[in-house]
Amino acid sequence: MQVLSRKSLPLGGFAGLTEHRLVTDRRLFGSRKAPNTFDGIGSFVYLADAQFNPHGETHMHPHKEIDVISIMLTGRVTHEGSLKHGQSLTAGEVQVQRAGGEGFSHNEINPDNTKNRLLQLWVLPEVAGEPAGYKHYPLKAKGVSRIYGGKDSGGQKNQNKTFSSKTTIDIVRLSSGENISFSEEVLAYVSKGTADFSDENNNFSAEDGDLIRSYKTDIIATSDVEIIVVGQG
Repeated sequence: MQVLSRKSLPLGGFAGLTEHRLVTDRRLFGSRKAPNTFDGIGSFVYLADAQFNPHGETHMHPHKEIDVISIMLTGRVTHEGSLKHGQSLTAGEVQVQRAGGEGFSHNEINPDNTKNRLLQLWVLPEVAGEPAGYKHYPLKAKGVSRIYGGKDSGGQKNQNKTFSSKTTIDIVRLSSGENISFSEEVLAYVSKGTADFSDENNNFSAEDGDLIRSYKTDIIATSDVEIIVVGQG
């Protein structure tokens, strides 16, 4: 088991936001990989825990051949750009933007007088040159919400519900005392609450802002908890 705490990392940012970067995979960042950050898993290459300043924005900027996932934790953002221009994202919702070979440009804006908080994840597409696309998800109040990757029950690509990928991203919401297990390697980021993680060799009491890489993992919620779990389906 490996653990990386958000509070151990420097606060960075750009434009109208501040952020802690926890995953900057060397496959994407090379020599620009941030010190002390994790590499990803599967095609997952980037994780940032960000806050927009009041009325802060990223400003319009392009992406190509990357899937950009935004998980809204508190507050809201207004999304502008070539995909679903004018879409709003509020706490408990997720947007997934596939750039593909077509590419897209976007600007994310905090329309409010207070700070918000969101997570941004990047995943490399498995097939180059795909068309750009956009998906939006409201999260389940409890249980597991699949927001990226996986296949349907017949083993086929299931791009109606999620963008197809062998890399999977689930958002797990558990009440205190509930548990969940993962048999393969996962990267799990606690975005709210506390939970006990255990594998074959280690135990760790995790809190908001902890990123855990482990194999054959059991998780028991010690309070109401939200965890982003990245694996390979």
